[in-house]
Amino acid sequence: MIYIRDIASYIPNDYIDNYKNSERFSESKDFIDSKIGASKLSRMPEGMNTSDMAIKAVESLLNKTGLNKQDIDALVVVTQNGDFDGLPHTSALVQGKLELKEDISCFDISLGCSGYVYGLSILKAHMIEMGFDNAILVTADPYSKIIDENDRVTSLLFGDAATATLLSTKGELLIERPLLSTDGSGELALVKNDYLYMNGRQVFNFAATKVPNHVCKYLEKNTLAIDDVDLFLLHQGSAAIIDVIVRKLRVSKDKVPMDIKDTGNTVSSSIPLLLEKFINDTTKENIIISGFGVGLSWATNLLRRVKNA
Repeated sequence: MIYIRDIASYIPNDYIDNYKNSERFSESKDFIDSKIGASKLSRMPEGMNTSDMAIKAVESLLNKTGLNKQDIDALVVVTQNGDFDGLPHTSALVQGKLELKEDISCFDISLGCSGYVYGLSILKAHMIEMGFDNAILVTADPYSKIIDENDRVTSLLFGDAATATLLSTKGELLIERPLLSTDGSGELALVKNDYLYMNGRQVFNFAATKVPNHVCKYLEKNTLAIDDVDLFLLHQGSAAIIDVIVRKLRVSKDKVPMDIKDTGNTVSSSIPLLLEKFINDTTKENIIISGFGVGLSWATNLLRRVKNA
């Protein structure tokens, strides 16, 4: 069995004041607070790249856990905005800069906001197949690389961050089997002429309709009730998206933390940033994670706390 043993993160100190940012589009403070939810948008410092953010998160994880570099069997990076336009793969750059061993499995996963849930499943299966004991899943997707500052839809929303999650054969938080979904028939979020284009209204409608049903379908498939879940960690798309999902699930807001205020939407990093805060909270035994976004792609899974594992 494969567990999440620990999580570490890197959030840049640089940021954009989103209240001032919104004034360019004649938006109010109330709009930012109630609809977007982010008063700050964290930004990767000038001169830093995706692999550097990843390294910051991995180094923090190694310091936190005491794991020896030589004991890392696999390193996987979830990103759609790697160094050098994605070639070579970012995980190889991280491996080289950290001077990890050569007999290590390294690859990238090109997924956005569903990437963490997908990534856990992919890396878990890889570890079981290869007989690995320890592997690191990194999320590092600085959308600041592809944001048009004059685009109201995207420039008020996205922030930069990186996380590193240690998957291990030892731990307490067991990774269960996910429910994964895709609809690639539309073009609601894509890069055109080096900038991100997103149909905000349709992306909102997608999340509002698909995600609550997906979570309920997952719970039913695994014979779980809403009350059996101690925590719902949803991708932090925006305050408005989280609010509508909470209403449709008919779940207490206390079970659905929101943590977008000081970072913005950090894409694949938003769920592990939340999970990092609850990783050692033994009162949270059943944790649902659900990511959704560009693709369109959405994914839900259960993390189950197993005592004395």
